[in-house]
Formats: sequence, structure tokens, C-alpha cells
Amino acid sequence: MPPIEDDGLTAREVRDRVSQGKANVTKDKSSRSIGQIIRANVFTLFNAIIAVAMVMVLLTGQWRDSVFGFVIIINTGIGIITELKAKRTLDRLSILVASTYLVRRDGRNVEIAHNRIVQDDLLWIRAGEQVPADLEITRTWGLELDESMLTGESRTVRKQVGDTAYSGATAVSGMAIGRVSAVGERSYAARLAAEAKVYKKTRSDLNEGINTILKFMTFLVVPLCVLLIWTQINTVGGWDAAIATGQWRQAVVSAVAGVVGMIPEGLVLLTSLNFAVAAMRLARKNTLVQELESVETLARVDALNLDKTGTITSGGIAFDRLDTLAGVASPAARHEAEQALYDLANEEQPNGTGKAILAGLGERGMTAGEVAARVPFSSARKWSAVALDGAIWYMGAPEVLISAMDGDHADVLERANAIAAEGSRVVLLAKAAPDDIAPAGGGCHPQDDWGWLVDDPTILPDVAPVALAVCSEHIRDDAERTLVWFREQGVRCRIISGDNPRTVAAIAGKVRLTGDETPRYMDARELPTGLDELADTLEHVDVLGRVLPDQKKAIVQALHRRNHTVAMTGDGVNDTLALKEADLGIAMGNAAPAAKAVAQVVLVDSKFSHLPDVVARGRQVMANMERVASLFLVKTVYSAIISLGVVLTAMPYPYLPRHITYVGALTIGMPAFILALAPNTRRYIPGFLRRVVAFALPGGIATGLSVLLSAWIVPRVMGWDLSRPADLDSLRATSAIILFLMGVFVLSRVARPLNSWRGGLVIFFAACGVIGMFIPFVAGFFALIIPTGATLVATGAALAIASVIFAVCVWGVPKIGRIITHETKTR
Repeated sequence: MPPIEDDGLTAREVRDRVSQGKANVTKDKSSRSIGQIIRANVFTLFNAIIAVAMVMVLLTGQWRDSVFGFVIIINTGIGIITELKAKRTLDRLSILVASTYLVRRDGRNVEIAHNRIVQDDLLWIRAGEQVPADLEITRTWGLELDESMLTGESRTVRKQVGDTAYSGATAVSGMAIGRVSAVGERSYAARLAAEAKVYKKTRSDLNEGINTILKFMTFLVVPLCVLLIWTQINTVGGWDAAIATGQWRQAVVSAVAGVVGMIPEGLVLLTSLNFAVAAMRLARKNTLVQELESVETLARVDALNLDKTGTITSGGIAFDRLDTLAGVASPAARHEAEQALYDLANEEQPNGTGKAILAGLGERGMTAGEVAARVPFSSARKWSAVALDGAIWYMGAPEVLISAMDGDHADVLERANAIAAEGSRVVLLAKAAPDDIAPAGGGCHPQDDWGWLVDDPTILPDVAPVALAVCSEHIRDDAERTLVWFREQGVRCRIISGDNPRTVAAIAGKVRLTGDETPRYMDARELPTGLDELADTLEHVDVLGRVLPDQKKAIVQALHRRNHTVAMTGDGVNDTLALKEADLGIAMGNAAPAAKAVAQVVLVDSKFSHLPDVVARGRQVMANMERVASLFLVKTVYSAIISLGVVLTAMPYPYLPRHITYVGALTIGMPAFILALAPNTRRYIPGFLRRVVAFALPGGIATGLSVLLSAWIVPRVMGWDLSRPADLDSLRATSAIILFLMGVFVLSRVARPLNSWRGGLVIFFAACGVIGMFIPFVAGFFALIIPTGATLVATGAALAIASVIFAVCVWGVPKIGRIITHETKTR
């Protein structure tokens, strides 16, 4: 670092400021707190209803019918434990990507975490860093800040001594040191924590669908519960008789059976549990998911914008050669060009190209020269400059420099493009001789004062091309097979880079971005500005080069216009705008702190090959949650139908809460947990609630009708008097068997295809249900009765009728509907 006379704060002064609350302490947002996890899993609407229902049953003294409450407690405990384990994993992982900053204390430069910065600290700001606290610049070496997160303006701002750098801005180039003027809640950091680092709220089709179900259940459960209690009381002779005989207890238990059945108690739990498990599994592969809801976004991604450097290529490059142009043939001229190239690259924080040039020329014995003034490299300008021995030397993108030069240099540009087409990175070295350095108004600039160059960086028109510096990039070994996976999964990949489009296209061809076809490339300077026109153009482009930061953001916005779900990868400061605008921002672990701050997913070890795991895990969660939600909602539908039928006909409720606990556990609860964790790579399509309801209604209606018909018809055929406990028990045992059979039917439909382990899953739980009836303890606890004699015949007939009803409702009615719709369209 450059020498600084100011020693900064002493250790005592730092301790004093910490004790006064003047530390840059911000709330960690990497994951939910323990309290939030417990509250989210315990204090839910479903748990409240279940708890009330369990207490009501316990008051009746029939504790066996309150087992459903303990199942919820166990499930909630599992959810809390799983999320706590995920939190510990994510918190440990977040430490690996936490940013550190350089401050000057006691005359030494030390690296510290952002929350250990205190007011009045001397803080270094280096290229690629996000300003962690407000500070006043005391010395600067060409610092340029991107303040777009504060002002919305994407152009960089050059900072001078005395200027204020606000927290949230990011250093694009150069460096500076300043005294911290505001920390914590007194600076911009608190607001940025809500805007840039906590990210915009991810829209969740899954959560919206479940919330809709919750709202519906809120309005349905309470009035139905009251009506059920009133109906069940009337079936035993009214309130007076019920209280006198104690049969009010049975009435309450019957009402609770209806309420419990309508509540998809495991659905909300299983949703958060799956998000947490997905995040934990990804964490084991060094992938940090900073927002659990973004797991759903992973499943919906159909457009992936890739940054070349750090994603397709490793970011590591090597200096190959310096190709001198006409007029630079002598050894002295070549040495002068190499010296200028070294000094141009020798910035305080050189980029990848600069580091490669320094390493390559350094091996040849090149050392730093006397630079009178410097304009650091900027991704917005795409060039840098130094004043050296009275001349100005430029290094940058060939097309950018040549476009500003006087004269025809088409041959130089053609040569640069030819080298770039081979997949190499090319920068142009150009020189403005002392006699050519003249201001726009005439005269000459003073050679001993280069302030004009630093204050107003421009390319002089009389500059002449000298040489082409050629560097080669290392392509990641896993890039090609990763892109093959995305193509097979129907995800459209584009490479968006600030480099030469020919170079990027050559690399894209090597990794077979578009398979056997040649990638179509385009210079971003030729892109239309309108979003609709840009969206049309992007449909026919695979590679974009010379892309500016605000163009990356516009590209994401244009893809949104075509209803694409966009993921964006990046590792540089110039990617932050696009990362934040994308539905899913993915940053590399070695990315700039600003990029990691706005990304929702961080690939900690910077391996591109983790992306298929990321997307596949999201697809698995969402596709399986759709299966599971359908399974739970079938129970809600048939319980509501049965409850409504009981209310309208004033009949005893056809089964007990313990029956629904037994059937639900074997045909819904336990299978759902297994199915939710099964492999599944189907891309998620919006419309979760519509599809789930469409699936659940036929099965739910069939089950509800089957139970109601058997409850109405079987007692009459058998001559049962439902006021007698024995006959009522027989009816409820028969209804429970029908309910179990229909549950197996629904499970087999949800678990399809059955020609794999899924078929074995259905058979296993079906067998468990049957075997349980023959185990005395299980049968006694859950009030299961094996039918015999005439009851067996009646139960068999009821099962046959139920099977027919299920077939008609699930397969017959939808098929008839499709036929009618087809005929109507034909007419």
C-alpha cells in the first residue's frame, strides 16, 4: 500500500468507540434467527387449530382420539431441528464469503470484518469493494465509485479529496483512504441492508398457493366446526340429553374428526422443511443459498445469462506475446512499448489482464518506470492511460481506442479481430507523442502538470496504435459438460461479457454453448435501446461482447418482457446491477464483495459445475411439493364434503379422529415425506394452485361420496341402529376401511409412475395398513375392527362401489370433459 503519515486510531481509541456504540454493527441476514425459526414452525394457523381441537378432545377424556395433536408436535419438532441444522450450516458457510476491509490502526494496515470498523477509522477503499460505512476521502489514487445503488445512476463518479463516499457505493477502479464519518444505523448501511443485501422479495408461486388454501380454510373450518358440534349434539337427543348422559363428549370428538380431516397439517411444515433441506444439501456442495424462497426460483429458470470470466473461463490468464505494429520494429521501440505496457498494467488493483501482463513481463526482467500520472482502467471506459517520459500511453479495447483515433486503422482492428477469433484476449497499446498532446482549443498542455489528464480522462485524437498485447484464457474443465446439462434441461444459455465478442464467441464454440451449431455473436454497442426491440434481438443471439453494466441489466429486463425466468451469474462489480435485477443472482465465491452482497446464491468454491446441482435441487423441491400438496389437499376436499354431508343429513360422523390419524399417516403423512425428497428434474411451470386443485378435486370428491354413500346405505341394508354404540362402531370401522382404500388409490395416482420404487412405496404402506388391523394393540388403539359375516359382505360391496366411483370421478369425468371440449372446438 502507498505510505501514509497518519497512524490512524490506537487500540484504546478503538475500544472507547466500541463501548460508545460507534461500531459498524449490522444485523446478519444470512439466515433466520433461532427465535424466528421456532416462531415460524410453532405459531402457525394450522397448529393453532390443531391445538384447540386437541384440547377439546382431551377435555372429553378420550385421549386416544387426540393422537393427531402429538403427530403435529413431532412434525413441528422435526421442522425446527432441520431448519436449525440448516442455519448452522449456512452460517458457517456465510463466514467463508464474508468480506473483510483494510484499516489503518497504530501505524499499521490490518484486515478486519466490516462490523469491527469504528467511527474515525482510517479506511482503505480498493477496487471491487463495497464501501461499508460513510467516510470522507483524505487521499485518492484515481478512485471511481459506482453509486447506482444509492442514486440509480449507473455512471461512475470520480472522487476527490474532501468528497464523501457513502456506504453502499462500490469501487470500480483506483483506490483511496478516508476517515469514517458515520457507522451502523447512522449511515447508509442500515438502509442498504434492506435494499441491496437482503434483496427484493422473491415471488413464490408455491407460497401464494398455500396461503390461498390457508385463507379458504380459515373461513371454512370455524363455522363447520360449530355446525358439526350442533349436529352431533342433535343426533344424541339435544343438549339436555347429551349433557345428562355424557354423550356430549362423543359429539365433540365427532366434530373434531371433521375439523382435523380438513386441515392439511403437514403441508406448511413440509414446504419450509423442503426449502431448508434443499439449502442444507446445497451447502454441503459449497453452495450458499442466502434466501430459502429462491429455491423455487431455481426450479423455474429457463434463461441463464453467463459471465464469461470466472464462469466459463477460470479467470486465470497468461500473457502470450506483444505483437508490434508498423513502425515499431527496432529493439529500442519494442522495449519502450513493453515498458509502457508494464506501467499501464501496474495499477494498485490490476484486473486479470493486468496481472497476467505484469507476471509475463516481470519474468523477462521488466520493472516499474516513473509514471507522472495515471488514469486507472474502468469497465465503463474500457481503457487506461499513463503519462510516461512526456508521452501518454493508452491500453484498452482495440475497437474503443481506434474509434476515437484520427485516421484509418481498419487494418489494426482487423488484425485484432483475427487474434480474438482464435479465443485470445487482445488489448491495444497506443501512444500520443509529446508533440501531439494538445488541448482541444489549441496550444499545448504543460508537460510538468498532468492534472488535466487525471481530472478529465479522454483519448487524444492524435494517438497512434503501437502494439497488440495477446493473452490466453483457461477454460474451465467442467464448462462443456455443464452447458450440455442445461441444453438437455431446456434452459437457454447466453454468454454476456465485456470482452471482444469474437473472442467470447470463439470460447463459446470451444465449450459447445449451442451444441453443434456455431454461436451467434453480436457487439453490445449495436444493441437497440428499447426493451421490446432488445428482447426480439436476444432471441437470435447467443454471445454478446463489449457489454456495459447498464446493458446487462437491460438484457435481464428485456428477457422479463418475454416472461422468462432469468438467472444471472457474475463475479465483478460490473455485474451487480444485473445480478440484482435477475430473478436469481448467482455469484462466485471469489467474486467482488458487492456481487456477493446482492446475489441470492453464492458458489463458494467458484465451481461452475455446481450450477446443475443448484437448478436440479430447486426442480426437485418444487415438482415434489406439487405432488405432496395434491396428496394433502385431497384429504381437505373429502373431509369438507363429508362434514357438509353430515351437517345436512344430521347423521353421526362416520369415523373418529384416531381413524383419520391412522389413515392419514399411512396414505399421506409418511409417504409425503419420502416423495418430497425423491429425485425429480422436471422444470417447474407457474400455476401451482390451479394444477393442485385440479388434481385434488376428483379424488377428494370420489372419497367423500364413497364414505357418505356407505354411511347412508350400509346401516339401512344391515339394519343397524346408530344410536347403539356397537352398530355405530361397526359403521365407523367400515368407513375407515373405505377411507383407507381410497387413500391408497390417491397415493398410487400421486406416486406415478409405479414401475419403480414408487410402486413399492404404495404397496408397502398399503400392506402396513392391512397388517395393522391384525395387530391387537394397533387395532385396539385406533379402534379398527375386522369385518366378518354379513358386515364383511356389506363392506366388500361398499369397497367395490367406492372403486367404481373413484374410477368415474378420476378418469371418466375428465375424459368426458375433454371429449365435449374437443367436439365444441371442432364445431
